[in-house]
Parts: sequence; structure tokens; C-alpha cells
Amino acid sequence: MSGDTASKSGFTTQDIAGFATVSLIWGSTWLVIRDQIGFLPIGWTVTIRFTVAALGMFLLARFRGEDLSLNRQRFLLALAVGLLQFCGNFQLVYRAEHYVTSGLVAVMYALLMLPNAILARIFLGARITGRFMAGTFVAALGIALLMIQEYRHAPPSGAMDVALGVGFAIAGTLCASGANVLQASSIGRQQAVVPMIAWSMLLGAVIDAVMAFGLYGAPVLPTSPRFWGGVGWLAVMGSVVTFPVYFSLIRSIGPGRAAYSNAVVPIVAMALSTLFEGYHWTMLAVVGAVVTLSGVLIALSGRKG
Repeated sequence: MSGDTASKSGFTTQDIAGFATVSLIWGSTWLVIRDQIGFLPIGWTVTIRFTVAALGMFLLARFRGEDLSLNRQRFLLALAVGLLQFCGNFQLVYRAEHYVTSGLVAVMYALLMLPNAILARIFLGARITGRFMAGTFVAALGIALLMIQEYRHAPPSGAMDVALGVGFAIAGTLCASGANVLQASSIGRQQAVVPMIAWSMLLGAVIDAVMAFGLYGAPVLPTSPRFWGGVGWLAVMGSVVTFPVYFSLIRSIGPGRAAYSNAVVPIVAMALSTLFEGYHWTMLAVVGAVVTLSGVLIALSGRKG
């Protein structure tokens, strides 16, 4: 089967490979994000990540010989995506991880599939099938079990921390969903993926920098190899490699089904936590993981949605 040959479910092998790539790499980023907190104020940490990532994306676009010019339409789209995805979303993600465990935040972000599907329905007229809703319900049940597991075994310090962490995670999810749907719009589909992401990352990083300077003043850059190694992984693998793949998936299979990679991510994150943080798998966690994956398979088995 070639990379452009569609399966009975409407996926090509390229879609499946992209889905796996995004799930595995983004599953690893939650541990690294958590490790980045504390070296710098969060605003500057996000700024540095996407400044480096934007440079990498521009180099990738140049290597591919793609047009990097901007007209008014491209600029406004890149600005909107940069504001939502590379400023709002990640500023909120990092802050959520400051208050609650990385596993819990990753699990909450798995619910991105739901606002993606709803916003795509409202703004793009995308059809939501019964199979997709059934899969979403099953996956959400599995995610709820994983959230209970995470909360029981890594409780935050207090009720206010829980409220702040959950609030930041929900707000970040909505920002990411807005950016996803913009990518799937008719205007978004007209733009080449890599140049669009490059400009979005750069504009997002500029907004991040302005906010960080206003809140914290000029940064004092860390000298720790651990910090810069984390920046490299998040910028190159977690951004330059994965965002073109993910945004291409959004255009290929729709924002609702593309977001199901976020339902697999927490399971990957927990598996890595087992190896590197001594995460303990209870029966509740195992059942939650199985139910979540079952929901993904149900939703993705349909041709639409």
C-alpha cells in the first residue's frame, strides 16, 4: 500500500504514520516541559522554545524551497494561529504544569478532540457522526479514569492549586482548539503548512517575549546543559518535526479525528513516566488506558467526523 492509498476507514498509511509520530513524540514532551519549569520565568521559557523552533521551521521551509512571502491574508492567519497556539496555548500549558502533575495536564489535553469537533461543526460545517460521538464518550470515560488515577497518586498541595491548574489546562485546550480549526478552514488549507507554521511560531514568540518582558523584565539565560537540552528537544522534535505533521493531519482527516492523537499522548506519557519516574500502574490506570484506546479505535473507524 502506498503512502497515499486510503484504507477502508478513510486513512492513508501516511495519516497513520503521522498519527503515530505525533502521539509518540508529544507523549515525551510532558516530562520535558515539567523539567523546564524553574530555570526561568515561564513566559521566557516559552519564548525561548518557540524562538528556536521558529528558526528551525524557517530553515526547513528554505531547505524545501517553499515560498516564505506574506500577504495580508497570510499574515492575519499566522498572527491568529501564533496568538492562540504558540502564545495562549503554551503559556497556559506550562502554567498548568506548575500547579498540577504533568500526567494530569496531559490527560486533560486529551479532551481536545471534543472542542475541536464542536468548533469544526460550528465554523466549518463538519459532520459529527454517531460513531464519532460514541468513540468520544468511551474515550472520555477512559480519560476520566486516568484523571482519577493521577489525582489519587499525585495530589496537588491544595484546592486552589487544583482549581488554577485545571483552569489553565481548560483555557489552553480551548486556545489550541481555536488554532486547529483555523488550520482546517478554507483559508488555512490554501496555505503551505511549513511556511505558515514558521510565521505563526515567530509571531507567537514575539508576543510571548513582549508579555514576558512586561511581567518579568529581561531574562537571565541559564547555563545548564539540561535546560538547553530540553529546549532542543521541545523546539526540534516537539515543534519543528511534529507541528507540520499534526497540521497536515488536521487538513487530511479533520480537526476532530486529528485531535485523537491527544487521547493516546497521556498513555505514552505515563509509559515513559514508568521508565523514568517510577510511575506505578494500578488496575484503574490499566482499565483507563484500555478504555481510552478503545474509544479512539471506535471513533477513527468511521469515514467522517
